[in-house]
Amino acid sequence: MPTVLDEAVEIQRRYYTDTATRYEDMHANEGAGDPFAHKYVRAILELVEAKSVLDVGTATGRGLRALRNLVPDAFLCGIEPVPALLDIARRNDILRFGSLVRGSGMALPFADASFDVVCESAVLHHVHDPNGMVQEMLRVAKKAVLIMDSNRFGQGAFPLRIAKLAMYKTGTWDAFNWIRTKGKGYRITPGDGLSYSYSVYDSYPLLAKWADRLVMIPFSEEKSSSWFHPLLTSGGVLACAIRENT
Repeated sequence: MPTVLDEAVEIQRRYYTDTATRYEDMHANEGAGDPFAHKYVRAILELVEAKSVLDVGTATGRGLRALRNLVPDAFLCGIEPVPALLDIARRNDILRFGSLVRGSGMALPFADASFDVVCESAVLHHVHDPNGMVQEMLRVAKKAVLIMDSNRFGQGAFPLRIAKLAMYKTGTWDAFNWIRTKGKGYRITPGDGLSYSYSVYDSYPLLAKWADRLVMIPFSEEKSSSWFHPLLTSGGVLACAIRENT
């Protein structure tokens, strides 16, 4: 019998199957579509001298196309669980310069330290166990892990941001989120399908333990107005976890 988690995965994958042909238009300003953030990504890729990059949740290969422009000589690979999105990626000629694998970021079919850099863009807020996926990304990465995703603490009116941070720090956020989602844990919206409440900062301890340097960069358009930037001032954050001397 399917569990609630199985049903959630099926809902999200069906959503992406149904919207595959419109995916890039619908998500043009999400994650990999941010040109300003690409400048930071380029700097990190050059800094670690990336020769291989894995894009987790590559969808139609939009992120791989961007990576090709950033590191044209690197080996590029994208992994994606939805066949309809992979079909679009193949039609977009991704195989001409990159490799595509059907699979889940929760169980990456690669050996430890297989890629210099492992990245994801706006995928983790669709995952029930985002830190499980982050652990897999860290496992197969050698030099850097780049996470470009949402930050719940930088969204909503400022008093709400403070309240969410307080609940998270006191361990009451999960209970509050369970109540507000009527026990499902997720929300469904026309533009994003099924999503969970996630912040890149939820993964901060894992990234900090793995990395020698961890840099948090805002990629949303909010202006910095607080010492808490980007924790409480940016709805999206790029986390750059870097290992030195590898």
